[in-house]
Amino acid sequence: MPTPARQPPLHALRPRWWTLAAIAAGALLLTGCAPWRLMTASDLAKASRPYTAQPAQPERRILVVGDSTAVGTGAARPEDSLAGRIGMAHPRWQIDNLASNGAKFEDVQGQLERAGTGYDLVLVLAGGNDVIRLTSEQQLHGHMEQAIRTAKARGRQVVLMPCGNVGHAPLFVPPVSWFMESRSKRLHATAQTVALDSGVRYVRLLKPRAQDPFVQRADELHAADGLHPSSAGYQQWYEELVKQEGLASLTGG
Repeated sequence: MPTPARQPPLHALRPRWWTLAAIAAGALLLTGCAPWRLMTASDLAKASRPYTAQPAQPERRILVVGDSTAVGTGAARPEDSLAGRIGMAHPRWQIDNLASNGAKFEDVQGQLERAGTGYDLVLVLAGGNDVIRLTSEQQLHGHMEQAIRTAKARGRQVVLMPCGNVGHAPLFVPPVSWFMESRSKRLHATAQTVALDSGVRYVRLLKPRAQDPFVQRADELHAADGLHPSSAGYQQWYEELVKQEGLASLTGG
């Protein structure tokens, strides 16, 4: 008789079943509670355009790469995005934006490979899609490390700025929001480690629920899809970028 296939131990199955259960619960909750938010998110992504600026004699050159938050999806206009607010505050700075909706850190690498060199600053805004689409921690670490390595070859300074706590977005409700919150914490733990090891600046948008303005002012700071920042939300991110000295190397501040 053939030897029966050996079954993996129960403890090895638990993480897999937890992931599957969370996905299934999320699908049911989102389908039953907020399908219009998903359609709104798609419409916002289609309408979004990355902010760029090309002054005749730029004082500084910035490269922006990443996902929809780097594009500025959710903002009323490109000037209200994070890149746009940088441009409005510094009109003599050249801003090239190669970000795309739906990008994970794996895709950021491709954006960087298409970019030129000699930038004063490379701003990397990504991570939300890795959280939502369940990129493993090992893969995320590898993709992030590779992207930062390439970014350092494109610019003198690199700023790594992952999105805030995805679990705090109104789009998600318990238990999915708890799962997304846990994954967001692991995203930032990875980002902090990679930034420290790589010698680049890390801007932390992750905050406890009781201190997160995206919870306290959820309607104001989120776009209509309940996921992306609104124009006011990107203003909040810009203030954090400045406060945490993400632009200090360019301004002398």
